[in-house]
Amino acid sequence: MAARRRFAEAVLEVAAGRQPLPRRAETAKPQGMADLDDLSRELDRWTQAGRRIDVWWRDDDATRSSPALERLVRAAAEYDLPLAAAVVPEGLGASLPTALADPSLTILQHGFAHRNHAAPGGRAVECGGDRPVETVLAELSDGRSRLADAFGDRFLPVMVPPWNRITAEIVSALPGEGYRGVSVFGPRDPAAPRPDGLAEINAHLDLLTWKGGARFAGGEKLVKLASERLADRRLARTDPDEPFGILTHHLDHDAETWTFLRAMLGLLARHPAVRWRSAGELFGAAAKGGAGLATDRPSA
Repeated sequence: MAARRRFAEAVLEVAAGRQPLPRRAETAKPQGMADLDDLSRELDRWTQAGRRIDVWWRDDDATRSSPALERLVRAAAEYDLPLAAAVVPEGLGASLPTALADPSLTILQHGFAHRNHAAPGGRAVECGGDRPVETVLAELSDGRSRLADAFGDRFLPVMVPPWNRITAEIVSALPGEGYRGVSVFGPRDPAAPRPDGLAEINAHLDLLTWKGGARFAGGEKLVKLASERLADRRLARTDPDEPFGILTHHLDHDAETWTFLRAMLGLLARHPAVRWRSAGELFGAAAKGGAGLATDRPSA
């Protein structure tokens, strides 16, 4: 109360022309809270240019209900944002359809078992690797049927390959297996070939870093990456029409990751330059004439 009284008295002094208005002390950010000013300024530049950016949100590795998954779903509901959950079919638990019952959630397919089938010495891959194409496709088809049975119309036949890797042979065969799209990590290549009817909508900002084990990538780094990647679109250094994808892995989040996610969602939910899109909207539109697919682009 005394501090407020002193501030009020100072205001009266200013009104009388006797002294400048004192500055209030800055409120310290909570521990783990990133400074989002650079990202906010980049979004302001979009607004000043009379433009908007389509944003979507993909979360990987769902198999069953958990406190982390419940927390993720609550965050999406709190900000009224569409969320696409990439589910591992082989690990599908009986509790998951109930945990993901919110009609605003979209279900995508995250490979089949999230199991590495790379040739010796190769990088981890399930959608391809050291197996015949027919074997891989049969497995994926089995997974697709399981998800369609469990989630009905909320399941979108879009392949999210584990480790964000998929071979060209598997990509070419996906439309014949009933898939409408694929989602990996990184900017898509408009010049790359893509099978007719197969859309590519990727993720571009992974909140985790994976070298040496999954951990929070750091707020300062993520703000810098997000700002740079949005600027690349605004300045046409990358495909200016490509939606911007946020990638989370709820099972691997620590307290800092959750804190940053909520802060970023709060900014993106209220900024006029951002137009949130569901996976269904994006894949439906892109399948009518989108860009080409990069088939081996791991997340960073």
